[in-house]
Amino acid sequence: MLTKLKQKFQLKIAGLAKKLWNAGLTPNIVSGLGIVLAVLCAATYVRAKESTFFLLLAPVLLLLSGFCDALDGAMARLGSRETAFGSFIDSILDRYSDTIVYSSILIGDLCEIHWGLTALIGSLLVSYTRAKGEVEGVKMEAVGLMERPERILVIATATFVTVRVENALNWGIFLLAVLTNLTVIQRIIHFYKLTNKASKEI
Repeated sequence: MLTKLKQKFQLKIAGLAKKLWNAGLTPNIVSGLGIVLAVLCAATYVRAKESTFFLLLAPVLLLLSGFCDALDGAMARLGSRETAFGSFIDSILDRYSDTIVYSSILIGDLCEIHWGLTALIGSLLVSYTRAKGEVEGVKMEAVGLMERPERILVIATATFVTVRVENALNWGIFLLAVLTNLTVIQRIIHFYKLTNKASKEI
């Protein structure tokens, strides 16, 4: 859903991306910074029940990690500098980031384990269905409710709300557990319709 907004956002931060590129940074370095921020975010989620400080710091680090994800894409687009390896490694690091963050929320006992695991599985399968679909020639970007930007926003928002409303993060994870798997179903249906139509045309 937010993929188109993400693309517009990347255009807006093109100036910053160019400055960072001229300073010697590369998209891969920014992707690496994103995974570092995700690890720091995970560390704060694990300790979130200890103090409000950690509870507030965790979503800030998560949003910064997501910002790096948008920024590395903007940098890669400068002068058509996108590479197959860059896209490949960025996708892998995103999966590591997602897994680390969900696992830390579970370890920190901030959500019910069955919802956390279901949300994690759904998130990974959202990414897998896109990768598998596009290998088969079916574009999957912007298909479905819960792509990565949406998932980051849901977790961050629910965490901020948890400061005032107990168990808000658990409800946010429940929402992701439902909607990520719904997104997988949406993508399966999308893939079926397009491939079935193509086979009939042949």
